[in-house]
Amino acid sequence: MRQAPDQAERPAMELRELAPVLIANRGEIAVRIARTVHALGLDSVGVFTDADMGSPHIGSTEPAVRIDSYLAAEQLVDAALRTGARSVHPGYGFLSENSAFARAVGEAGLTWIGPPPEAIELMGDKGNAKEFAQRAGVPVVPPGDSGQFPVVIKAVAGGGGKGMRVVRAPEELAEATAAAEREALAAFGDGRVMVERWIERPRHIEIQVLADRHGNVVHLGERECSLQRRHQKVVEECPSPAVGEELRARMGAAATALARACDYTGVGTVEFVTPADAGEFFFLEMNTRLQVEHPVTELVYGLDLVEWQLRVAAGERLPMTQEDIAPAGHAIEARLYAEDPARGFLPSTGTVRRYRPPRHARVDAALRENLEIGTAFDPMLGKVIAHGVDRQRAIDRLDRALSELELLGVTTNAVFVRTLLARDDIRRGEQDTGLLERILADPALMPQPPADLLPAAAVAAAGTARPDGPWRRVFEQGEARVADGQVRVADTTWEARVHTTGDGDPGRMLIELDGVARRYAVARDGDDAVWIGRDGHQLHARTLRPDRSGSRLAQGSLEAPMPGTVLMVRVQNGDTVSSGDVLLILESMKMELQITAPVAGTVSGITVSAGDRVELGQALVAITEPEEGSDR
Repeated sequence: MRQAPDQAERPAMELRELAPVLIANRGEIAVRIARTVHALGLDSVGVFTDADMGSPHIGSTEPAVRIDSYLAAEQLVDAALRTGARSVHPGYGFLSENSAFARAVGEAGLTWIGPPPEAIELMGDKGNAKEFAQRAGVPVVPPGDSGQFPVVIKAVAGGGGKGMRVVRAPEELAEATAAAEREALAAFGDGRVMVERWIERPRHIEIQVLADRHGNVVHLGERECSLQRRHQKVVEECPSPAVGEELRARMGAAATALARACDYTGVGTVEFVTPADAGEFFFLEMNTRLQVEHPVTELVYGLDLVEWQLRVAAGERLPMTQEDIAPAGHAIEARLYAEDPARGFLPSTGTVRRYRPPRHARVDAALRENLEIGTAFDPMLGKVIAHGVDRQRAIDRLDRALSELELLGVTTNAVFVRTLLARDDIRRGEQDTGLLERILADPALMPQPPADLLPAAAVAAAGTARPDGPWRRVFEQGEARVADGQVRVADTTWEARVHTTGDGDPGRMLIELDGVARRYAVARDGDDAVWIGRDGHQLHARTLRPDRSGSRLAQGSLEAPMPGTVLMVRVQNGDTVSSGDVLLILESMKMELQITAPVAGTVSGITVSAGDRVELGQALVAITEPEEGSDR
């Protein structure tokens, strides 16, 4: 294929001719791109929606233009033209892999900071990309056979685990296909799916490629992305503990061959799946954009990938050959999600009451105190990334960084990641894409909050240097009584004392319980609640009021486990259901959740319809169990 004229034939320009750069994205990636743009001495322009009012990414660029949606391509181009921007960087997600948007940017006389639209279009269709890769000599995953299971259903037009379902039995196929098509349509505007053979216990390995407009293509080694939950990456690292020099060379050669074959320019990622022994590899897809996990590659290879996206867009040549490139040390990244591991990783919402990033790690985030975390966007809040001279040192540093993170007001997965990093199998590098699901199948392996959090929260809520009380409060987690220098929770009593921290920070308390003093992060949440955290753990200690809403739920009622939108109601009042039957489907933060019947019985009290917005704890439907001795 030929490159588009505006990509291949345009003469090189000065880097400053790209400025101002419109950053057509939000959140942590907008902040991260702006950091490099400004470091190069260039100006930037940002965008925001009503749902993002007050987001830190607005302040990272100046000016910033209000738009209706981050998917509104015409408004984004108009924002660039109105503010005098000369180029557009799409970040990742949203429109970064939309060839029509890339063409619209070029047609408006702006420089597209990304690969040619033709390459985006080719690699964006998984079916066509697979055929193209095969013709280019890259090994591909065999297609799924309708008579053999397991298979995987995948969205043709996108990635990131959206529109993806593993099917292990024929009777699951129809429902899984329908769910994948719905999710793909919602995420990418294209509901087409494809079926491939599912490789059991595979590793997810991806190769970072970098190509200029002069035919030079190099790879920057591999990233291990096997620690996933629901096909969403949780922890990524570079290099992979399972890839040696020989396999790295073969995978790198395949990735660069594919990039050359499709006339790729800029930064891209070729993703492979490998069997457990990592002896062979198969093409999965090519992401024609910057990846969320790009920081681990940057730390190991000493390159700023956003800078090279800009330089390639300006027509510069790569200054290095493959022989010049060598890794240094090891890097590992944890994605920080607003989700509650104790409640099945349901999305978490709230107001950031306290935020202090760790001191000795890289943090890519767009967080600040008093920021509202809602359900309008993906639950990823940012990333914490650590580098070390070897893998064990990098893991230790990431674990320490997560313990130092102070983020109160919204529940996150930070302590869950710390639990993963402590596991022997992960320390040995023995992960695969199904490991997290197997771990989560055993509830006993889920991290539990330390016993000192609730008594410390009670002392913090009492708010005295020496809790002499008497003071009593009933929390949802249990009753706490503070009096005469003691705090009592259930049947346990601690001697309690509060010390000065010496740093003048009112959000930190040094609380001594039974002679052991620890530093806690503390934030009040209204008059009847306090957030407290230490070492990545956090607790929302909220006063229990007998009847907050003034009404009681009907017996057997099922409540919304998260705020969101009702996608589908599958039952009607009076229907009889069995335990486990799907009653309705909610969507929140781009994730579907099935509400199922906990027991067999009769449906009653349906309060919602498809399209309704629901709040956390809102009654949805009730199941009345049959009376003992009835026919049912």
